[in-house]
Amino acid sequence: MAVLEVLQYPHEILKKKCALIEKIDYRINQLINDMIESLHSFPGCVGIAAPQVGCSVQLIVVDASKHKKTTISHGLMILLNPVIRMQEGEVISGEGCLSLPDYTGNVKRAAKIKVSAQNRMGQPIEIETKGFEAIVFQHEIDHLNGILFVDRIISLKKDLFRRKSYKKRKE
Repeated sequence: MAVLEVLQYPHEILKKKCALIEKIDYRINQLINDMIESLHSFPGCVGIAAPQVGCSVQLIVVDASKHKKTTISHGLMILLNPVIRMQEGEVISGEGCLSLPDYTGNVKRAAKIKVSAQNRMGQPIEIETKGFEAIVFQHEIDHLNGILFVDRIISLKKDLFRRKSYKKRKE
């Protein structure tokens, strides 16, 4: 496994819609393993999407289980071709991103969601979640559609903040 380089905005791949994963082969499995390793190499990181590491495919890795804001967690989740099927409620929360490490911002998201996807074996799965984990899923799925959290900020003047410090990757 390898820790992958995280692309920074304004890299062009971050603004493109990703391709569906048609076949789970060695290359996809290696990408999954490397994304898990990469996720865990950043302290406090709860999600990463394939385009952030230079691969324009619909794959996200989420693990909000150790974050202080988490009340509901499904643990480490690998989702291929995820689609949000249901959204309920509304919440505004502060978000940050590995691809925009110098900024955070207030973003409006659904409070509760249902996501359908495939697991790493290609089997269909459905996840219903709410709170912080739901926000993470929405943030990562946005990456697959070329949307960054700054595209969803309520007011760039009032809701975008320069980050005071950013925890660097574990060496």
